[in-house]
Amino acid sequence: MEFRTYIPISKPDIDIHHSTKMMLFGSCFSENIGRMLSENKFDVDVNPFGILYNPLSISSAMQRLLQNRTFFEADLVFRDGLYHSFLHHGAFSHPDKDCCLEGIRSRFSASASRIRQTDVFLITFGTAYAYRLRKTGDIVGNCHKYPTEMFDRFRLTVDDIVGEWSNLISYLCKINPSVRILFTVSPIRHWKDGAHENQVSKSILHLAIDKLMERFGDNLYYFPAYEIVMDELRDYRFYADDMFHPSEITIRYLWERFRETFFSPATEKIISEWQPILRALNHKSLNPETEEYRHFLMQTLAKLVQFKEKYPFISCQKETESLSTLLNLV
Repeated sequence: MEFRTYIPISKPDIDIHHSTKMMLFGSCFSENIGRMLSENKFDVDVNPFGILYNPLSISSAMQRLLQNRTFFEADLVFRDGLYHSFLHHGAFSHPDKDCCLEGIRSRFSASASRIRQTDVFLITFGTAYAYRLRKTGDIVGNCHKYPTEMFDRFRLTVDDIVGEWSNLISYLCKINPSVRILFTVSPIRHWKDGAHENQVSKSILHLAIDKLMERFGDNLYYFPAYEIVMDELRDYRFYADDMFHPSEITIRYLWERFRETFFSPATEKIISEWQPILRALNHKSLNPETEEYRHFLMQTLAKLVQFKEKYPFISCQKETESLSTLLNLV
């Protein structure tokens, strides 16, 4: 007997491998899958504006990168001792104006130079509710706890999303006709919107993605992260303590289903060879001054060198430099 509603996923004509250039935008699913991809040495750029939740904010961020319109001092606002950007997550905020702007601009520059060469985009929509700054009419990605009267909160329609994203997808396909765009809907409920309002919001996102897939065919694919969490993992033991976010075991399960869907046996082989090295790199010794630990570091470095020689298209510069630094200190 089967005691769960298993979500079958059809195998798409998309092969994600370690040479695939990827960019991920959106809410927490993009962050979580992006972390897994990065840990396993995939070529990814994850949320260059930080976490964004609604389709218009995500579209605005991507279009700004495509237009290479960087940020200036006039784009920053100051509140509660911090400088912010309304298009960026609070992770970019900083008490020093120059540091805030430098963090935003350096991240923007790297992503702007990459976006036109990207093979696969992973887009996660979190909510159909958006905020517009009344003073300028601009869509904001984060209100940064400014007074509510500064913004107009509204719910996007299916046509709003389809119209906005049709233009963006058409442009991406013009740049790269073989581009693939993977859509997901975040399984995290926006409870502050209300139980019913959250369901309506998620339904709008699903319907919009469905219409876009009808319009653009093979360039688009939907990965059912929402359905897996809501139906296949329909139990509070798969949630974090707040009962809204997925637990770590749920994230790992979604990662497994993602791998089954998009990775070839050759890609899985590389992951299996990298994992022991990753575990060794993450090991923290209780006695780092010992000769035994130095020997362990030397062995790890040798394995890393072998991995680099076998897979020269995978960058291991950061890990090599980190190990070399430790060996000089020990």
